[in-house]
Amino acid sequence: MKNRLASMVLGCMVMISAPAYAAGEASEPPMSASADAQTAMSHGEVRKVDAAAGKLTIKHGPLENLGMGAMTMVFKVKDPAMLAQVKPGDTIDFIADEVAGALTVVKLEKR
Repeated sequence: MKNRLASMVLGCMVMISAPAYAAGEASEPPMSASADAQTAMSHGEVRKVDAAAGKLTIKHGPLENLGMGAMTMVFKVKDPAMLAQVKPGDTIDFIADEVAGALTVVKLEKR
């Protein structure tokens, strides 16, 4: 009796979870499209460098990976050494992402 009940419960669990698992996979974008969007560099101009706070103020174009339009905003930097690479007025290419709830520059290249 116990084996029969356990088999029925297990069978029901498999029947319910398999379609949900398959639906989850189908809704994800292809890996290459997602990776391209995340690694696309944004362009901007450094407006302010705040070494004490570890932040950059950047006037930037659209941030495709974050779904944001062009604006001027303050970002944290992943590596404080990035701050020494730039000064106000420099044009840059960068990747920003949300890290621990804060918009953060994770990659920076001076143009």
